[in-house]
Amino acid sequence: MSRDRQPVTARGSLRGSPHVRLRIGFILIAMVLSAFGARLVQLQGLDPNGYAAMAAAEGLAEVVLPAERGDILDRNGEPLADSGDGAMVVADPSLTAKEAPALAKFLANRLDVDYFKILPLLRGQREKGSRFEYIARQVPAAQANAVVDAAKEKKYDGLWTERDPVRQYPADDVAANLIGFVGTPDAEGRYRPLAGMELAFDKVLSGTDGEATYQRGAGSKIPLGDNTTVPAVDGQDIITTVDRDLSWYTQRVLRQTVESAGGSSGYAIVQDTRTGELLAVADYPTFNANKPADSPRSNRISRALSDPYEPGSVAKVLSLGALLDTGRVSPRLKLTVPGQLQRQDRPIGDWFDHGTIRLTLAGVLAKSSNIGTVLATDQFEAGELRSYLERFGLGSKTGIGVLGETAGILGGPSSWTSQAEDRISFGQSVSVNAVQMTAAVNTIANGGVRVDPNIVKGSATMADGTVVGTDTATKERVISERAADQMSRMMERVVDPEAGVAPGAAVPGYRVAGKTGTAQRVGDKCACYDGSTTVSFAGFAPADDPRFTVYVVVQEPRKGSGGGSVAGPAFSKIMGYALRQYGVAPTGAAPSTLPVEW
Repeated sequence: MSRDRQPVTARGSLRGSPHVRLRIGFILIAMVLSAFGARLVQLQGLDPNGYAAMAAAEGLAEVVLPAERGDILDRNGEPLADSGDGAMVVADPSLTAKEAPALAKFLANRLDVDYFKILPLLRGQREKGSRFEYIARQVPAAQANAVVDAAKEKKYDGLWTERDPVRQYPADDVAANLIGFVGTPDAEGRYRPLAGMELAFDKVLSGTDGEATYQRGAGSKIPLGDNTTVPAVDGQDIITTVDRDLSWYTQRVLRQTVESAGGSSGYAIVQDTRTGELLAVADYPTFNANKPADSPRSNRISRALSDPYEPGSVAKVLSLGALLDTGRVSPRLKLTVPGQLQRQDRPIGDWFDHGTIRLTLAGVLAKSSNIGTVLATDQFEAGELRSYLERFGLGSKTGIGVLGETAGILGGPSSWTSQAEDRISFGQSVSVNAVQMTAAVNTIANGGVRVDPNIVKGSATMADGTVVGTDTATKERVISERAADQMSRMMERVVDPEAGVAPGAAVPGYRVAGKTGTAQRVGDKCACYDGSTTVSFAGFAPADDPRFTVYVVVQEPRKGSGGGSVAGPAFSKIMGYALRQYGVAPTGAAPSTLPVEW
């Protein structure tokens, strides 16, 4: 039995020996390392001239690495403009020239490129010896990679992709006139900002492009070749004060209002009463920022800031509010208002026919009497009304950060004749922009303190070095808190169904203070009043604890339209939506009952 067990024990001992296994492992590792070492010697010692020759033949490829443009966000972080995942398709003409016609046809069928434009690029005809040509820019990354992979399967060499973020506007036309847009990248891969905040804050948004330089051979990077990379520095984000959802709703109401009234254009603004932040600045007509070329240039600017116009009777809020501040009058001031008032070179009339009527100052506002306003403002001293209007912000740009803003026209002291002051007191012979006028009316809502309007949260630097934003906003007391409260209660009578001219502007359950406006327009052709009008409504709510100020303007509605009938209902819709969205509860207090007649 000892002879039978001995061989078995010997074989088991041999197979299980750790020393044998270690020797075998070391031999295998040495063989692998020797193979790598031999290849390394070949690359660095024996064949360097071969790869150098290949590098010389194939050349250096220089690729711009585009910086990702900063996002433009709404107040809640929702994107108004952002950069999606994109890629560029690039060709090396030394490798694509031979199959250029077939490859050009292949690419034209799969990318948004023109066969006849890319054919000479693939052939290397644009620049002799060129090793890098852009074939397509801003292509969705998945599509670009799929096209290059398909080309390789068909044995087409010389194509590859590089990162190329795609600028996009997820909300299409929402706030498009503020945000603006960019054009297609240039030959260096840089976006060309063409309008709005994209242009005004380009230095902040654009960042700094990077660059990659490397040697290529057979369409691929050469091992151990000269490869250098300067990384891109992405642009900074800008957070706006805009509420995307509220802006969407405001845009739709404005469009419906302008079209229903047969108007040529319009604007609607929502401002936070306390902070001055602009939650919505809507223009109509507008454009889709993803397809700007589909709309005329005139629709791609913000008319709410660039169009000067005469505001009409909304300006009575400012002139009568200033008069209240002097302490010379009260809302119960009694005025005898004739059917026509002869002043200097021409008569002044009201929008409605009447004989001699007796109105209080509150009634003058509620009925929107031009004659009553002129009689009341006779109590201003020389230059006093103009000084107040300057402090309300008229005649000066708001400076919110939009290029092309008009300052309006207030006129210098030398132009303030008694005739001019009469007309200015009720909103003619003075021009404003819509944001400027919103901020002026908001001064009444804010207890007599004007706060700068803003569209940028925090701060941002414009191309000219100007810093704008909520961090830089200033406040100025224009009229006393008492005068602002008196004016607010007078404005409540405007929407009263019995006393006022704009019951359609009421918001059920809330106290609303507001004012209508109907002004003559100066025609472009004759530079005179041509019979067309501007109609508007401005107001705030809740009247006794204001949260939002809303201003709606419609240009050139059909004849017979008025601020109360056209802009008032739009104001009601927009204000009601804003109050509900932000959970603003009615105060429950009784509305103003100031007398309008005596």
